[in-house]
Amino acid sequence: MRATVGDLLHTHGVASARGEQEAEIIEVRGAQNGPPYLVRFADGEERVIYPGPETVVRQREPGD
Repeated sequence: MRATVGDLLHTHGVASARGEQEAEIIEVRGAQNGPPYLVRFADGEERVIYPGPETVVRQREPGD
């Protein structure tokens, strides 16, 4: 998995009680744009994420 700052990380919530979530990647901490990623959720919470198999990176489109 590769991502850049500004991309969106979408978790599908397979094992999460909170279901699906989307967060903006605000820092890439891994080598060659790999995990872990520091992300910010819509409610302002920031967390370091090591994405699992049910996680998808969506490149941010202009105007997002």
